[in-house]
Amino acid sequence: MFNPIMNIAFALAFVSGLALVAVPSNASPINSTLLARANSGDGTFYAPGMGACGITNSATDLIAAMAYATFDSYPGATANPNTNPICNKKVIANYQGKSVTVTITDRCAGCAGEFDLDFSPAAFDRLADESVGRIHGMTWDYA
Repeated sequence: MFNPIMNIAFALAFVSGLALVAVPSNASPINSTLLARANSGDGTFYAPGMGACGITNSATDLIAAMAYATFDSYPGATANPNTNPICNKKVIANYQGKSVTVTITDRCAGCAGEFDLDFSPAAFDRLADESVGRIHGMTWDYA
């Protein structure tokens, strides 16, 4: 049966690259919530001082050093780590139901995993006891 309105709608969908799909009126809505991609790695802690970003921090600051693989390949990074755009980025790290928001102010040369973070003692304490030394399965994402 010829229906001019449906033919026009089909033609517009075809031209724009969209697909029309018939959905029953009693269909459940699709959950369109997008989940943030979390990076997973190990977490350790160190004694901060002057970091690769040219910022001096102390053990009580909520900061972290980013794994060298991520630090060095961050978009816009150059040979001068002080001008790396990752410097001063906020990261939310999670471990076993605990979380901490830290600022990236350093580069972790000893981090073997691409998504490892080396925290200040104050930041690490928010995730685990320092006696643990290294936490496995810590996740993080940019804030």
